[in-house]
Order: sequence, then C-alpha cells, then structure tokens
Amino acid sequence: MYELIIIGAGPAGMTAAVYAARKRLNTLLVSYDVGGQVLWTTGVENYMGYQFIEGPELMRKFEEQVKQFPLHMKIGQRAQSVSWTNENFEVRTDKEQTYQSKAVIFTTGKRPRQLNVPGEKELLNRGVTYCAICDGPLFAGEKVAVIGGGNSALEAAADMVKIAEHIYLVSLTPLTGDRILVDRVSNAGNLTTFLEHEVLSIKGDSRVEGIRIRALKSKQETELDVGGVFVEIGLVPNSEALKNVIPLNRSGEVEVNCVNETGVPGLFAAGDVTSVPEKQIVVAAGEGAKAALQAHRYLQRLSG
Repeated sequence: MYELIIIGAGPAGMTAAVYAARKRLNTLLVSYDVGGQVLWTTGVENYMGYQFIEGPELMRKFEEQVKQFPLHMKIGQRAQSVSWTNENFEVRTDKEQTYQSKAVIFTTGKRPRQLNVPGEKELLNRGVTYCAICDGPLFAGEKVAVIGGGNSALEAAADMVKIAEHIYLVSLTPLTGDRILVDRVSNAGNLTTFLEHEVLSIKGDSRVEGIRIRALKSKQETELDVGGVFVEIGLVPNSEALKNVIPLNRSGEVEVNCVNETGVPGLFAAGDVTSVPEKQIVVAAGEGAKAALQAHRYLQRLSG
C-alpha cells in the first residue's frame, strides 16, 4: 500500500513526483514512458531557464532530478484502470500488475490525433511536428504546411505567417475556427488554403521534403514542396483509465478545480489530460506541483 500513486511521467507527473518525494510520501510513479508529448517536440524555446533545448533532452533533465529522490518507479507499464473502494485506490496496468494507494495523481497527458498517412511516423521530429508553438521558430524562412481547419490550426497558421516563407493550410472541411482567426489568416499574403483536401502522404528521406494532397470533390492530386508539416487536427486525452471512476468532459478531459481535485476524494489530476487551459510544458509542471501539494494535505487529513 503506497500513500500516493502518480500515473504518468510527463512534465506534470515528474514535477509531482519531486514535490511528493520532498514531502517524504511513500510514492509510486507508473508510466508507459518518461517524457510524454514532449518527446515529440523537436525544440523548446519557451521553458524558463533554457533559451533552447530539445524536448527529449529537457525530459532527461526532469528524469535525472526525479531519480535523486527515493521513490518507486514502474516505467513501461500503462495504467488501464483506476478503481476506488473504501477510500483506497487500485491501479491495474497492462502488465497485469496491481498497485494500491491512499491517493492518486493522474497525469497521463494527451496524444496528438494523427493523420495516419505514409511518412508521418517515419519523419516525426524530422519536419513532422504536432506543436507549432514549440517548433514554429525552427522553420523560419521555410515553406510549411499546416494541417487542420479548427482553432489550433488557424492559430498555428497565424503564428507561422510571421515566421515562414509560405504556409499551405490544408483542411478536410471549410474552416471551422473563430471568425477573427479566419480573417487573420485569410488576409495573409504568404498563405494559400486548400479546403476540402485530404493529405495522402508526407514525402522525404531523412527529413520532410513535401506532401501530396487530394481534393475531395475533383480528386485532383497536388504536390506541395515543404520543409515542415504541422499536424493540428486536435489532441486526444489519455483518460480511458478513469472512464468508470468519474465523468469526463465533452472533450474527454478530467475536470479539476483550482487545486487539482476531481469529484472523488483523494483523486487528483494535472497537466494536459485535465480541463485546465493552455497546454504548455510550464503549465503542466506547475499543475503537477500543485496537485502533489494538495495530495499531501489530503493525506495529512486522513492520518490526522
């Protein structure tokens, strides 16, 4: 029986682990990997203390700091279910392991919704990216494609018109984002839109060299020479393990209050899997710290 189980080892989970360890809580950290979404990020230029650092390297530094503390880690195990009975939690993993605790912090993050086209996985971090805010400046002066028609795609395009030589905005549907964003990109002189087009493939050997797209109605195919592809078709919360414990919001996110509490006593959540706005590394880390401090207060009340 642990005092606390932290599920997920991205920025929120690892920060929570450090704070929990400093409070001398008997803690278990369970995660499929170490780093989460940040491992998909080519470069980070907006995390304080680093003018530039690659995503995997930043997560290695997080991991090094976590390992300075005496806490238990089970990496390579994905939490499949969380159950709550008699004020105790039980976490089951895909390795058929079961762990119990008095409190849980759920920090499993989100995963990018993928195009699932040839070249996408092969060229990940070689021009294919899922975070324009993180990686946009790395493509200064290049031609790039932004895939999507909602707010995230339009925001990415609006940012990139100031950075890139030319932007191709490719969307399966007419633009569905806010009117102010639609107007902003529509007035950009270095942006071309391909509405009601699908991406067939991403081309390139060692890095992205272009994409092939096809019009839904005419079936005409077009090749675009680009050095970067920003896939902005949404994110999927990794919240499946909680679906039988608490109701999720319309987006599948875990609803939390300002101190990271869910509707179940002792169950806390932090980072991108939650309803907290602004999915950024620095925000996730701060939320992880808050969740650990609140979990410590909860455990003190239990034992007091």
